Amino acid sequence: MAMTLRLGPDDEHALSLLAEAEGVSKQEATVRAIREAAARHVHEGKVRQHSEAARNRYGDLLDRLGQ
Repeated sequence: MAMTLRLGPDDEHALSLLAEAEGVSKQEATVRAIREAAARHVHEGKVRQHSEAARNRYGDLLDRLGQ
C-alpha cells in the first residue's frame, strides 16, 4: 500500500543522515527503522512477560536469598 509520509525539517534531515549512513534510500531507511522499532517492542514485551513469570515463580526464593 502506498503512503505519504510528512516530515518536519529536523526529521527530514535525520532521515537523510540515517539513509546516508546505511547507504540506502530514504524509503529503505524508513522501512528498516519501522521494522527495527516493531521488533524491539515485541522483544521488550516478551522480556517483560517472561520476567513477570519468573518473579511469580521464584519470588519467594529470591526474597529468601536476599536476606
